Amino acid sequence: MPVKNRFAELLPEITAWRRDIHEHPEVLFDTHRTSALVAEKLREFGCDEIVTGIGRTGVVGIIKGKTNTSGKTIGLRADMDALPMTEETGLDYASKTPGAMHACGHDGHTAMLLGAAKYLAETRNFDGTVAIIFQPAEEGGGGGKEMVDDGMMDRWKINEVYGMHNWPGMPTGSFAIRPGAFFAATAQFDIYLTGKGGHAAKPHETVDTTVMASHVVLALQSIASRNADPIKQIVVSVTSFETGSNAYNVIPETVHLRGTVRTMDADIADLAEKRLTEIAEGTAAMMGGSAQVDYRRGYPVMANSEEQTEFAADVARSVSGNCEEAPLVMGGEDFAYMTIARPGAYILMGNGDTASVHHPKYNFNDEAIPAGCSWWAEIVEKRMPAA
Repeated sequence: MPVKNRFAELLPEITAWRRDIHEHPEVLFDTHRTSALVAEKLREFGCDEIVTGIGRTGVVGIIKGKTNTSGKTIGLRADMDALPMTEETGLDYASKTPGAMHACGHDGHTAMLLGAAKYLAETRNFDGTVAIIFQPAEEGGGGGKEMVDDGMMDRWKINEVYGMHNWPGMPTGSFAIRPGAFFAATAQFDIYLTGKGGHAAKPHETVDTTVMASHVVLALQSIASRNADPIKQIVVSVTSFETGSNAYNVIPETVHLRGTVRTMDADIADLAEKRLTEIAEGTAAMMGGSAQVDYRRGYPVMANSEEQTEFAADVARSVSGNCEEAPLVMGGEDFAYMTIARPGAYILMGNGDTASVHHPKYNFNDEAIPAGCSWWAEIVEKRMPAA
């Protein structure tokens, strides 16, 4: 396939971009260096329009085809932000930013979309317009929502939108996708428990928040096992347990629990919030203490449109020869805001036998670059074939 051959030629150049981005990770909306690099490359490629500052630090590049009888605009989206964690890969291009790391492969997503943009700007072998979208703050900041709220879809009259994520454990350059609900809705919670502190040798004189919090942690698991419909997906995880003391002989006055909830259905999301609050408050009261719950809804369910999913799968098969049905993913993905605003599809691309995403030893697999670039380019050329 000519597209794949071209990206094989570009592989050393795209790899160099990817590793430069990897070496200089930026978190949430603070993607100033990455956004500037992206804008600079889009200018070098000869994009027809380049706009920065969409959704705070997002970048959009516009490439027009040889013709525009279709009047159609397709959006292609990559995320740019890193995670607030310390890298342990030992790579010669490992993060130079303390406490920040590209542990989810957004460096690879950005580099691949830049590669596709370079090819599309060179060839323009399509009938319509493509919006190349580089988004900040996917990792919990809602950068996708910010870009949509900034009027991106209406400003460039985007008709449909496509995204991609690398996936460790799948063969390198292979693809998987599913229609409908794909990635889960997210929520975060903080539970503040208050009892009566005192000496650990006199527990009868206290209201022991450590025991109270332990009961809360265990009871929260009953939301999934005893409250939710067994055929519906839900995850309730307590991820942090902080007491008000580090001493061996002090029963703390307070305990702070943190965690996350993941769901695929609006009714289960409502149930989870209601029961989590009832369980925390009821358990604390039963043991003579009190609970304050701060529950915050996050990203909505990320759902693929039927037509766009079928098309994206066909393109994937043309690129790599196969496209499997992807499993449901209980992770969150703020591409959800873009597929709510417009029909679209999100696909997984194999990263090979690597460490999982969000692991300190994860690294994006550069061998996957030609397949990823080809998929994006073929989306444009096959969805808007040259007149």
